Amino acid sequence: MRPLVCTILALLPFLTTAQKPTAENPELATNNIIWTSPSKHSGESMPCGGGDIGLNVWSEGGDVLFYVARSGTFDENNSLLKLGRVRLRLSPNPFEGGPFKQQLNLQTGDVTLTGTAGSRSAQVHIWVDVFRPVVHVEVSSTEKLTATASYESWRFQDRVLKGKENNQNSYKWAPQGEVKTRHDSISFRSQTVEFFHQNRLQTVFDVTVQQQGLAAVKTQLFNPLQNLIFGGALQGPNMVPAGTTDGQYLRTPYRSWALKSRQPARFHSLTLALHTTVAPAVAQWQQELQQTQKAARQNQKANRTRTVAWWREFWSRSFIHIQPEKAATNAPEWQAGRNYQLMRYLLGCNAFGQYPTKFNGGLFTYDPALTDSTLKFTPDFRNWGGGTHTAQNQRLVYWPLLKSGDAALLKPQFDFYLRLLRNAELRTHTYWNHPGACFTEQLENFGLPNPAEYNWKRPADFDKGMEHNAWLEYEWDTVLEFCLMMLDAEQYAGQDATPYLPFIESCLTFFDQHYQYLARQRGAKALDGEGHLVLYPGSGAETYKMAYNSTATIAGLRTMLTRLLALPSTYGTPEQRQQWTAMLGRIPEISLRTVEGHQLLAPAKLWERVNNTESPQLYPVFPWGIYGIGKPDLATAVNTYRYDPDVQKFRSHVGWKQHNIFAARLGLTEEAAELTVKKLQDSGRRFPAFWGPGYDWTPDHNWGGSGMIGLQEMLLQTDGRRIFLLPAWPRDWDVHFKLHAPYQTTVEAVVKDGKVQVLKVTPESRRKDVVVEE
Repeated sequence: MRPLVCTILALLPFLTTAQKPTAENPELATNNIIWTSPSKHSGESMPCGGGDIGLNVWSEGGDVLFYVARSGTFDENNSLLKLGRVRLRLSPNPFEGGPFKQQLNLQTGDVTLTGTAGSRSAQVHIWVDVFRPVVHVEVSSTEKLTATASYESWRFQDRVLKGKENNQNSYKWAPQGEVKTRHDSISFRSQTVEFFHQNRLQTVFDVTVQQQGLAAVKTQLFNPLQNLIFGGALQGPNMVPAGTTDGQYLRTPYRSWALKSRQPARFHSLTLALHTTVAPAVAQWQQELQQTQKAARQNQKANRTRTVAWWREFWSRSFIHIQPEKAATNAPEWQAGRNYQLMRYLLGCNAFGQYPTKFNGGLFTYDPALTDSTLKFTPDFRNWGGGTHTAQNQRLVYWPLLKSGDAALLKPQFDFYLRLLRNAELRTHTYWNHPGACFTEQLENFGLPNPAEYNWKRPADFDKGMEHNAWLEYEWDTVLEFCLMMLDAEQYAGQDATPYLPFIESCLTFFDQHYQYLARQRGAKALDGEGHLVLYPGSGAETYKMAYNSTATIAGLRTMLTRLLALPSTYGTPEQRQQWTAMLGRIPEISLRTVEGHQLLAPAKLWERVNNTESPQLYPVFPWGIYGIGKPDLATAVNTYRYDPDVQKFRSHVGWKQHNIFAARLGLTEEAAELTVKKLQDSGRRFPAFWGPGYDWTPDHNWGGSGMIGLQEMLLQTDGRRIFLLPAWPRDWDVHFKLHAPYQTTVEAVVKDGKVQVLKVTPESRRKDVVVEE
């Protein structure tokens, strides 16, 4: 940790304003991924996407293949189903035996494959329209070729799911009777291959509602699985149906529907138009799909121009390039900067999703046997569910988007919670007859606890509102992090927080009301002797169980209420602000303890057992920002990082571990650099940012997300209006970065040899608020 100097004014002699950083981000091209040999299997695929679509693209055995995924494609069991696989074969084949190149072009968000056989060369260009759910495949060659494009599906028949395969859906280890992935409807239709999945009448939603005693309010509950239809159509202007064949890929049988070019040509094009809707009849879905297909055929050049412009603007908003003048793929710190860019690209591919990017693979999962060789399941598999959203993991996917300038990309995650508000309030009212929204940690996309985690084998008299689960019981506070993101989006990007206030208030009301309710079950008083809530039983993440006054919960409630009261006076009525003030007065203080003579933040006032390996005693550092650079009593938080025996024991860079973020927020440069580089070093898989499985799955997006957060915090932190530059940055790492700060501020800097050589603060009036470490 190094001392801070006063303000940026003290550093003006070292800053050059004549040399302006370019908005074009010239270093980005060095982050493109280029392969010069085909892949062995789908595990060596390359991501491509846009809007809300993700593709895994690879070349194998002379063919070009890609998996197709889209946000929100949940079946009856709440598996997040792929939309199939596309295989392209050219004849004569330029992808057999000769020079090969496959490139991810970050600047334009697309993938290009080039193959050469003798004098014959061809290029396959694959891109996704950011503004329409359409995948484009464009083939150009030096000679006329015949193209065969096949739509391949492993869901051509029903599949009974047994054992661990149910981990891909909401039944997990506790299926109720036989569970099947139902077949899709696939056929040739008007020179296209049309495919769709239509959810049956009964879904896991119905089973869960009955299990959890909510039948009386069932008609009031939001049900995203009912009448859901999703799929698409593959077509090409020179393509006609060419029959079906059966095959097998990595032990998974599939059926293939082929389209073949009418005659050889130097240019071929394909479009895969996708559509998802809630409709009582397939005819409506088909009619709407045809509109998407028509739009895809029209103005393709203009659509491409708009998509490229979107990606260019995306990359101009922010970036981090470490050692930009010493780009070396084997240098760990350069890898960290490059892989930060790649992870941001993966998140950008779901910018407009109806649902948030899933922590356990997002849109880019592939055949599970390539992650775990014992899992002989279909490409639909991912561990920890499809429609199940684990809040502790999801938060790490979305926190980086504020400093990266992507606050607009928070919308799918915010909308996810807003849709579920009424369901969460109905749970609270049904079980406990008081107001407030109760959001559990393992949350289904219809707002109820996961049925397996809720537990089918529960005592008859056990509280119906509770999960009978050693890890998840009483863990309700993670939702407060998403409440904070909602307020931060207002502070960082000027987004109107008004639509989110009822949600935030309801979440806070739950804690205020429920812990008074629980206290009255135990005795005559609802508050302790100091007029504070008694937060018992509670939970410190999944780790400190049956906790009394969990530090993570207290920090969350204190920060949220303080931030609400700090909003401009246009937010909230005087009556609301009085209620917020009164509620803040009922929140107890954070508990401290002494270890080896050092004062530390305690995980809670008391707890009964340790159940996992998180470090919620440091949540007042991140995400809650009560302790940190420029804030009071930094030493207590640093002592907690260094001397708490559990923090030391749990310290790691793997998966969702966030010790790199704690270290950065505390100004511990060496520790932050070590752990963040380990987080963001190449994954060991062909695509560098396909980390995992960690504790979850591959790609592990909460692994990448926590790496992004740590790197951002090493470069830039804020406290009120103050902006701390390089608070945990190694002197020997050169960097060019552009990040965002509160009050619609951007900071771009070039740092060389430990000195800030270029600094651009927008708006210029915020330059006076910048504090730089010497």
